[in-house]
Amino acid sequence: MTGRMIDAMNTPVPVVLAGARGHGRWHLANIRRLQHKGLVRLAGVCELTPLTAEELGDLGAPEQSADFGALLDSTGAGIAIVCTPIPTHTDLALTAAERGVHLLLEKPPAPSFAEFRRMADGVAAAEVACQIGFQSLGSHALPALRALIADGAIGTLVGLGGAGAWVRDEDYFRRAPWAGKRRMNGVDVIDGALTNPLAHAVATALALGGSTRAEDVLAIETELLRANAIESDDTSCVRITTAQGHPVTVAATLCAERADEPYVLVHGSSGRITFWYKQDRVLLQRAGHGPEEFEHGRTDLLENLVDHLTTGAGLLVPPDGTGAFMKVVEAIRTAPDPAPLPDTAWHRIPGERRRVVPGVDGLVAAAADTLSLYSELGAPWAAAAEHLPKEVSTR
Repeated sequence: MTGRMIDAMNTPVPVVLAGARGHGRWHLANIRRLQHKGLVRLAGVCELTPLTAEELGDLGAPEQSADFGALLDSTGAGIAIVCTPIPTHTDLALTAAERGVHLLLEKPPAPSFAEFRRMADGVAAAEVACQIGFQSLGSHALPALRALIADGAIGTLVGLGGAGAWVRDEDYFRRAPWAGKRRMNGVDVIDGALTNPLAHAVATALALGGSTRAEDVLAIETELLRANAIESDDTSCVRITTAQGHPVTVAATLCAERADEPYVLVHGSSGRITFWYKQDRVLLQRAGHGPEEFEHGRTDLLENLVDHLTTGAGLLVPPDGTGAFMKVVEAIRTAPDPAPLPDTAWHRIPGERRRVVPGVDGLVAAAADTLSLYSELGAPWAAAAEHLPKEVSTR
């Protein structure tokens, strides 16, 4: 590794946060937690409008600038956290890598596979560490469930399903100029249900099945639809054919009748596992046994990155471990634009400014349960989506 040297005896590691509002507030709170533990210190904040003293709270007075590269230089940052609009990820990651600064890069890592490869290849050439921000992949449930699967606890692995039924109002799609866009000013964005808000459902299902690298994906079927007046999908499903021989089907909506915890279902020949990945909670159901429930801990990805740099611990989510997810992003990017649902398929909730697709909650659950697409479940509006199975190049 030729990135900036991190001395285990000289922590806290100086960190620069690019994008400190919106989801960046979560990173700011996490930096605060780790700063109190003495592992990191907030050295700089890259924002178009500087954070106020109230926003920073007890994080001190970090240097602030809208010039990311200059900020990395002046602060001597050891780690940069990139939590900026999706189309900026690759360029900002390479700006850090060129300076030897290690990275925590928010998901999705890029809006296209070509941009992902440009980022991953550039980071590898610079020999800096890069962690992709799929927090669910830090769950201790993942190795525990992989061990259960390998030991045959649910028989032979048949397939995996993911389900995400969320509620988002119309203002959610106005949260930023790029929100709900497939492209903006000729540049890919791909801010859809499965590529951004419920991306963890896709990445976690792939990871549990051992299909994390680009070459693990052979073909992808997509059904992309929208109830909201946006470009991207807000109600969608994908089915992924894997080199491991088991399908992965993930269904999602931001137009649910009521919000539910997203989960991944692992289907076996003699049982199944339900993993609520935001809660690190597991339900094991298998032949000859009563249901068993488990709760697991989680390793924070920034903490793991610091550990990797100071002690040599393994990195939990390196770029190549998200190659399969990026193949899904690419399939969604190159699919026909999401079809608008007919006006009869959705309605507004009075006073809540949100659009609901009646019955979609049950369809999302059924897709994960049966590994079927919406059209195969008889959703009357699914015929509007162009269902195009695609073979996937691993290049």
